[in-house]
Amino acid sequence: MSLSLINHLLQSYGYIAVFAFVALESLGIPLPGETTLIAAAIYAGSTHHLNVGFVFLVAASAAITGDNAGYWVGRTGGQRLAERYGRLVRLDATKLAIGRYLVARHGGKVVFFGRFVTVLRTYAAFFAGLNSMRWSRFTVSNAAGGVAWAAVYAFGAFGLGAAATGVGQTITLVGLAVSGVLTVAGTLLARRWMRRLEERALAAEYAAAMKAPGKQRPAMIGPGR
Repeated sequence: MSLSLINHLLQSYGYIAVFAFVALESLGIPLPGETTLIAAAIYAGSTHHLNVGFVFLVAASAAITGDNAGYWVGRTGGQRLAERYGRLVRLDATKLAIGRYLVARHGGKVVFFGRFVTVLRTYAAFFAGLNSMRWSRFTVSNAAGGVAWAAVYAFGAFGLGAAATGVGQTITLVGLAVSGVLTVAGTLLARRWMRRLEERALAAEYAAAMKAPGKQRPAMIGPGR
């Protein structure tokens, strides 16, 4: 989805567009929620057609709401849904193994810091529910992560947009382009990190299966299977 389209949606729908993109991404649908938040904050700072305080509140509320929905989807029927529809949202057996590994070892930290990491931002809540993290623990980590994430990106990008008022529209477009570049760079770094996690997660599952009594030697799961 191009930055020009996101900017058009923000101009047409304002806070509704911010809420929809952030909430749906948090629910588990791969959409550019973070890019939309950054673009909205820059737009607020450069045009004042949106209020950055409302942008922050809408983004935080959307993140928390979407994550809670994702958690309960994972908790109530996550494995069945992942097996049947996971490919539609790029969720395969390898990502599920990574989710089990992260939740088992890091719990609430995955929910909090996952909000700042591409890929994990989309699936962390679903992983938490799928792996039966206590809802009270999830709620605290989720709320803290959603508020912190929304504040960092909303008010940080707002400063860039405010600087545009004295320079002109060019810096706004540059800011949007920079946010896009940073998102792409973050995605590439996250994919590299996910590959390392994949190796650790699959090795941990293999070791656990070997230790389980009465279990046959398991086959290793390959990427994308």
